[in-house]
Amino acid sequence: RRAVNFAFEDAPGKEVFLAGSFNNWQMTTRMNDRKKCGSYTCRLLLEPGEYQYKFVVNGEWRLDGNNCCFAPNGFGELNSVIKVEPK
Repeated sequence: RRAVNFAFEDAPGKEVFLAGSFNNWQMTTRMNDRKKCGSYTCRLLLEPGEYQYKFVVNGEWRLDGNNCCFAPNGFGELNSVIKVEPK
């Protein structure tokens, strides 16, 4: 498995989760804003492969604006895509 860092920028005080194909799209991975400045981060250990994901900000699903890789999600919208390479 490889450590993968995710980051999201927004106003401080939001509730931000990371959901994707790696956790069955469940809002169980809370992103932390340790400095209370709106920089939300988390780190996951993922097996090599391709994963789709979105950030959930106060209940609203959002793409990763720092990632230019997208895929259609079957609901007429897009998901962000990340590829985890083997070591």
